[in-house]
Amino acid sequence: MIVLDKRPQPSRLWSYAAPVLAVVLTMLVGGVLFAALGKNPVEVIRTIFLDPLFSEFAWFYRPQLLIKGAPLVLIAVGLSFGFRAGIWNIGAEGQYIIGALCGAAVGLALYPAETRWIFPLMIVAGAFGGWIWAMIPGVLKVKFGTNEILVSLMLVYVAESLLAAMALGPLKNPEGMGFPGSRNLAQYPSAANLELIAGTGLHWGVVAALIAVIFAYVVLARHIFGFQVRLAGQAPRAARFAGVNPARMILICMGLSGALAGMAGLFEVAGPAGQVTIDFNVGYGFTAIIVAFLGRLHPVGILLAGGLMALTYIGGGIAQSNLGLPAAAISLLQGMLLFFLLAVDVLTHYRVRFAARQVA
Repeated sequence: MIVLDKRPQPSRLWSYAAPVLAVVLTMLVGGVLFAALGKNPVEVIRTIFLDPLFSEFAWFYRPQLLIKGAPLVLIAVGLSFGFRAGIWNIGAEGQYIIGALCGAAVGLALYPAETRWIFPLMIVAGAFGGWIWAMIPGVLKVKFGTNEILVSLMLVYVAESLLAAMALGPLKNPEGMGFPGSRNLAQYPSAANLELIAGTGLHWGVVAALIAVIFAYVVLARHIFGFQVRLAGQAPRAARFAGVNPARMILICMGLSGALAGMAGLFEVAGPAGQVTIDFNVGYGFTAIIVAFLGRLHPVGILLAGGLMALTYIGGGIAQSNLGLPAAAISLLQGMLLFFLLAVDVLTHYRVRFAARQVA
């Protein structure tokens, strides 16, 4: 009989080993899944995890890692503040969409003006859009004690409806021959989030993601606010005795998370995506939750986890085109990462012991 004994303190060793073991288990179980689909599991795993880095076309795929990883890291860093404080913002996808809509609306409203201030204004508008959308579940929780998980998640579907309405209505390109979608912001120089160095994939979203990682590391490790966030998450009663205001903590963490998700949406709509379309959102807000936990809610860990998840996006795309792998299999592989991480995390808090079955 297997018995779980609670550890006096979480295991530091398993805390770092769990993400690595989760990745290995994902590869093994993913291999079985691919074999069941009639594919060579070794070839599929190699294609997903190694080809984007080391194949003969890696020069093309490597910049894509920065493009795919930047929004994931930016959103996950914001989520990590709330998760550490015990505030569960599951609606980053909606904040990402609203940020993109607000930022794009500012750029399109000023079209065809040419000034260097348009793009910074769009960034502010994107962050504001994400912030205001995150404030809805935050304020409702503070004022009425609602569940922020349910409210933030439901707001994702509201945001998706707004996205469709904007793409078909106010933000629709008047010169688009009746097709849904806005003007292509990537072709509007003052509003475009283009590559800073050609061929590298480096754009302002990548820069913002790196700044967010450094900012989060400094705040969480060196600032009193980071201490209050950790204390609120680990010992809420002690936090209150220490003078931490729970309502203020909820609003700050939700706002920070929403602002970063909104910025990620703006950088995406003004760069890689280029325009507001009905299918603009591709699930970055949800995938960032996996990135945050896979990175152990640590800024540097999130940076590495974002790179790994971007690898599955790029490698998954290669596997789809070259090996005929269904897109759903890639999504399942990404979901398994979180599943195995949560499963292996049991070893961080519990010791496994084998005991003889007691006879009544």
